[in-house]
Amino acid sequence: MRTPRPIGSEGGPSQHGRLVENVMHFARTLRGAGLPVGPGRVIDAVNALRAVGVTNKADFYWTLHAVFVSRRDQRELFDQAFHLFWRNPELLQKMLSLMLPTIAGEEPEPPDVEEISRRLGDALAAERGQGPEPEEGEEKVEIDAALTWSDRELLQKTDFEKMSAEEFREARREVARLTLPLAEVRTRRFRPDRRRARADLRATLRAALRAGGDVIPLRFKRRLTRPPPLVVLCDISGSMSRYSRMALHFMHALTNDRDRVFSFLFGTRLDNVTRDLRHKDVDVALDKVSEHVEDWSGGTRIGRCLAEFNRLWSRRVLGQGAVVLFVSDGLDRDAASGLAREMERLHKSCRRLIWLNPLLRYDRFQPKSQGIRAILPHVDEFRPAHSLASLAELVAALNAPAPMRGTGMEKWREMAA
Repeated sequence: MRTPRPIGSEGGPSQHGRLVENVMHFARTLRGAGLPVGPGRVIDAVNALRAVGVTNKADFYWTLHAVFVSRRDQRELFDQAFHLFWRNPELLQKMLSLMLPTIAGEEPEPPDVEEISRRLGDALAAERGQGPEPEEGEEKVEIDAALTWSDRELLQKTDFEKMSAEEFREARREVARLTLPLAEVRTRRFRPDRRRARADLRATLRAALRAGGDVIPLRFKRRLTRPPPLVVLCDISGSMSRYSRMALHFMHALTNDRDRVFSFLFGTRLDNVTRDLRHKDVDVALDKVSEHVEDWSGGTRIGRCLAEFNRLWSRRVLGQGAVVLFVSDGLDRDAASGLAREMERLHKSCRRLIWLNPLLRYDRFQPKSQGIRAILPHVDEFRPAHSLASLAELVAALNAPAPMRGTGMEKWREMAA
């Protein structure tokens, strides 16, 4: 095997294939698709390719992968972008108007073009026309980059996982406008009332003493009502990546719309992000959350995290009839060890436990995993959380009077038995 010449050397790839320029355009495409790729990573990629060489495309793939991919949920997007950008000149050579380098060697089989991420399609469409013009005599390939926008009604029903980058931004704006007027519940406290609903003996005696005892003016009271506390437990594991990001925007909207909202994130550990989400600016709030949380897009240990919540936080935040939103797909790496016991304790500590599961977007969903089967017997409601419409239905359900506990869960509990 011949020794590869460094990039930029005489007769090297940069001269014939303009590889350095193509790496820059490839990085710009990844950044447009949502990956955190900056100028520093482009320089690192060029230096890495100079050290490794580009005579073998598998080495070329993994070199760029090592530089540009920093999280597990970025792998699929990078893989699709790489094979479409570097291997298939029929589709992208004319779209980006670039001269792709010729690289020999074996490579993994590319994914089906029809299944390419819509966010990647947006990024590629944005790159169109930024490269050099095609040479004279070359056939012009037209690419239809439509379907990157949907109207308001269609956007409401679109799965968060299938949204383009622009649709996802619009969905975040819609979520920020959501309000959650929880149905008020009766508390143990009273307040004065003139409608003669219930006599207030203490206030009556105080008023009689002020009048000298000659007159006893009756005072009345009524029980005070207020919205219950809201506790959100959100799964941020790799399988929940796209949905947990939207759930964070939903949690931020709730935190800034009402009082007594407590937010927790869990993957392999539990993090209280209530204080971080109280910032009015959603970008500042999410930046603080990202600094605080260390286990993004990793595994899930639901039972262990719920045990920590029940031990350290339940007495603090679940008082006065709290409503709990449990956002998770129920997939547990610990094979549901201790999960049923902790879910039972959580269920008994709150007024209403609602499980939001993105997997319910599938019509043929079946509770087959051990984690899902352990959770289902201990929730009051089981709802989808994959689209704006499902979040709107959740808001409507929370604003209505709470049904009797367990009503409507008979089918799911039979399936989980």
